[in-house]
Amino acid sequence: MTDSDSPRLLVTLCTYNERENLELLIPEIHEHLPYAAILVIDDNSPDGTGEFAKELKKSDQRIHSIHRSGKLGLGTATVAGFQYAIENQYDLVLNLDADFSHPPRYMPALVEATKNADVAIGSRYVPGGEIEGWGPKRYFMSGAINWYARLLLRLKSRDCSGSFRCYRVSKLAEIDFSLLRAKGYAFQEEILYRCRRVGCTFEEVPFTFEERRFGSSKINLGEAFSALWVMFVLGIENCFGKRVRTLQSSD
Repeated sequence: MTDSDSPRLLVTLCTYNERENLELLIPEIHEHLPYAAILVIDDNSPDGTGEFAKELKKSDQRIHSIHRSGKLGLGTATVAGFQYAIENQYDLVLNLDADFSHPPRYMPALVEATKNADVAIGSRYVPGGEIEGWGPKRYFMSGAINWYARLLLRLKSRDCSGSFRCYRVSKLAEIDFSLLRAKGYAFQEEILYRCRRVGCTFEEVPFTFEERRFGSSKINLGEAFSALWVMFVLGIENCFGKRVRTLQSSD
């Protein structure tokens, strides 16, 4: 795919203390997708991640940034990226973690998959997908959450809890983000549920999940329990057909 026939693509990176990773990640993203714009959504990182993004923006017009007042949640940061993509009329928005757990070499395959689907999911749990460095406890927790999401939210995807995805922006524009319940990691399951409700089609693309290169994971037990509760409430709403679309269109 050449730059001239490529979709308008926005890559979003939600960051908190990811400067060491970002210095290496952005050049690697552009190695695989040179035509992509990159949006860094930073939650006032003490390590200077936001300031680093500002500096990069001065020398590279493909880089943009949003600077928030503090840690407002992964879900709200991702939505800020979606809204930026909608307002600036991108065709696709691709989200990945900023810690190298989602290797950029798989990004072109996600973009390619959107030729046949509205949401391309980087999947650890379809044939060809793998996970490096996890112990039995982490495997069990991830498997249980994904099973729970499929059961309550009627999702068919094997990997519902990862954030490595590429979305068609025109379909995201149909979702009423003001109705979102999850602000943290439960957002990953909720946005798939809301995409399903507005008629999105899905395709899973296998990739190998790798451990982060620098820093520490932000997920904790409280986030896991919050995710279970949000999915339970959404499952109840699903039974009653609660509205998910914007007011300009009917559900």
